[in-house]
Amino acid sequence: MKDIIDKTIFIAGATGLAGSAIILNILNKYPNAKIKGTYYHTQPFIKDDRISYIQADLTKKDDCIKAVKGCDVAIMAAAVSGGARQAISTPHRQLTDNLVMDTLLLEAMFFENITRIVYLSSATVYQEFDGYIKENEIDLNMEPHPSYRGVGWAKRSAEKICHFWHDKYGMEIIIARCSNIYGPYAKFDPSVSNFIPALIRKAVDRNDPFEVWGNPIVERDVIYSEDMAQAVILLLINENIKFDVFNLGYGKTVTVDKVVHSSLSHSHHNPKNINYSENEPETIRVRALNCDKIKHSLDWSPVNNIENGIQKTTQWWVQHKEKWKK
Repeated sequence: MKDIIDKTIFIAGATGLAGSAIILNILNKYPNAKIKGTYYHTQPFIKDDRISYIQADLTKKDDCIKAVKGCDVAIMAAAVSGGARQAISTPHRQLTDNLVMDTLLLEAMFFENITRIVYLSSATVYQEFDGYIKENEIDLNMEPHPSYRGVGWAKRSAEKICHFWHDKYGMEIIIARCSNIYGPYAKFDPSVSNFIPALIRKAVDRNDPFEVWGNPIVERDVIYSEDMAQAVILLLINENIKFDVFNLGYGKTVTVDKVVHSSLSHSHHNPKNINYSENEPETIRVRALNCDKIKHSLDWSPVNNIENGIQKTTQWWVQHKEKWKK
């Protein structure tokens, strides 16, 4: 199904971290592809004749219908996201808006005859577990971790809706349960940023004492945005996959302590004191994804380890921090 790359690809969330990485991958590797992308708050910053942008509130049905018009295939990368603070303080934001926009977009794409879609879900759908969890080990009789109960149930529900459209109408929908994505164009605003850009910002700002939210032994699977984007496009063009679910991550965990020291190293900052605050948002201690399925299915593996990824992200932030406003 490689002819997909000669068609118009709809990308929801074109100015987000995931969407921008996917757009850059398409522009660099598929010269005949055209892109139609949505944005809401953040104005488009990737300029190319092959991209058309539309400002859309994807929680509104009419905006979804206009957004997908004229497109052939789609990548659903739009999401209301935030760090651990926001997940605990205002969990409803990641519940209502995500579920509404996913539901309306899928219906709009059905009526536009968009029959092939990659949907970016989240590792927050999983229950608490030990070890590296596989896709078929999700237990819907168990709740997601309390810190992710809003977004976790929203993503679980959206996955079920994807299954509905495939079972009832034959839409080809591939679900990617993404781990923490980081890289250029991430949210660096402290009020909404995830932990890696938050730490990089503090390191570049040379904070001392260096305050870290949470426990140094917390482990996460994290993936650099460029690697995520490559996998998403390979899922889109793989004609052997009609409907399936994949974990999309690095496949190995990294501790918060390792991210802290890597961020400090690549920022050339050596604070006298590093303080881990146990009073800050407490999330699941270990979230590890078994990513063997996607690696074997696509003959793909991420190329950026945590050191490479943080180095590239730090360099980008240093160059853009005066003008990047999210």
